[in-house]
Amino acid sequence: MSAGRWVLGAAGVTLMGVGAWLLADTRTPWDVVVWLAGAVVLHDAVVAPLVLGLGLLVARTGTARGVVRGALVVAGGLTLVALPVLLAPRRPSNPSVLPLDYTRNWALLMAAVAVGALLVAGAPAVGRRLRGWRPGGRMRVWMRRWRSGRRLRGGRRRVP
Repeated sequence: MSAGRWVLGAAGVTLMGVGAWLLADTRTPWDVVVWLAGAVVLHDAVVAPLVLGLGLLVARTGTARGVVRGALVVAGGLTLVALPVLLAPRRPSNPSVLPLDYTRNWALLMAAVAVGALLVAGAPAVGRRLRGWRPGGRMRVWMRRWRSGRRLRGGRRRVP
């Protein structure tokens, strides 16, 4: 194993130890149990049914299924990161705590993810149209005949 891996492993173990010490030092065990139980209930009651429903919808998207899945994963991750500020009270006592319009910014991020997914899903079709090539189309048949040396239209033969 390389020295870099050992350093990263030692740093990870150290950070886990600091986290365990802070958990034991600043929280009561009951708070941790309540928080973990809430996470399990939230997952089973909200996240799992939502992902299952979206998965059933994505199964019907056809060729863009992978792009839609990727966009949903990115949107879900961004939503999980933004959830604390989205659910925060509107007017905190200190106006510098949450100074931005986080709901609008989250909506703009979701729109950017959707536009990116549309661009990625539509790029192959646009590229084929610009090149004038379609799978199974005339250009492909012509190229196959040209490469094999068979006669082309008009009785011409390929010149070796």
